Amino acid sequence: MESSKEDKARQAEVKRLFRPIEELKRDFAELNVVIETDMQIMVRLINKFNSSSSSLEEKIAALFDLEYYVHQMDNAQDLLSFGGLQVVINGLNSTEPLVKEYAAFVLGAAFSSNPKVQVEAVEGGALQKLLVILATEQPLTAKKKVLFALCSLLRHFPYAQQQFLRLGGLQVLRSLVQEKGTEVLAVRVVTLLYDLVTEKMFAEEEARLTQETSSEKLQQYRRVHLLPSLREQGWCEITAHLLALPEHDAREKVLQTLGALLATCRDHYHQDPQLSRTLASLQAEYQVLAAQELQDGENEGYFWELLGSINSLLKELR
Repeated sequence: MESSKEDKARQAEVKRLFRPIEELKRDFAELNVVIETDMQIMVRLINKFNSSSSSLEEKIAALFDLEYYVHQMDNAQDLLSFGGLQVVINGLNSTEPLVKEYAAFVLGAAFSSNPKVQVEAVEGGALQKLLVILATEQPLTAKKKVLFALCSLLRHFPYAQQQFLRLGGLQVLRSLVQEKGTEVLAVRVVTLLYDLVTEKMFAEEEARLTQETSSEKLQQYRRVHLLPSLREQGWCEITAHLLALPEHDAREKVLQTLGALLATCRDHYHQDPQLSRTLASLQAEYQVLAAQELQDGENEGYFWELLGSINSLLKELR
């Protein structure tokens, strides 16, 4: 009797696990309906974000999911082709800080190394909108994402860099790094300036080596008067004072930027007693740390490299 009960229970379990083929076919048919292309998914997410009936949580979720897709260059260009990019750019005007933050998050991913999208974004007013957010009272988390989007838009795109200078972008960044509690942003700003200065130098160097001095891109870089603007607007001093930040990584970024600005800022550095004191103090600190590194069997380690940067700056400023 027991055995028959067990058999019945086993049969019921088997039936439950191995469902009729018609049922399986129906399930697969339903599954096929939800297998969407990336383009269809992005259209659906943009519609969800743009719908007046979507809640704030739904809009943020749509942007969060969209960011995953636009990392791929083709997807970012598709976003552009059906008008989705402009919808996200317009999201920067939202009165909700979270919408601004996540719209910038999507844009930063879409702009990254994607010239076609960068061009359309500048034409669509993205640069002005990003600068307005950085220049106004916003949560730090929103400003972080907006600064990320700005960096993605400016890198390797001299036309955007020209517009950035014309729109007073350096003044906006200067105010940003001088606010209390924005040290994390200050390091990112200094890194951006380093990237822009060296990018232009590399473009000139490449043109010299290949003897292609008439390329359109080089002509665009030559219209970006970044170094004179940095000098005029006090970035020699601002960068030097950021060397007082306590984190090694922050100091490393500031040191490399000081090096890149050396030819432009040399006289400012010479006349800045605080910079000399900070460099001397850091030299003593990193001599100890580099010696410790050496004892631990690490030749030419991280601290040794930082010490090298400090020593070469001190030598230049003697």
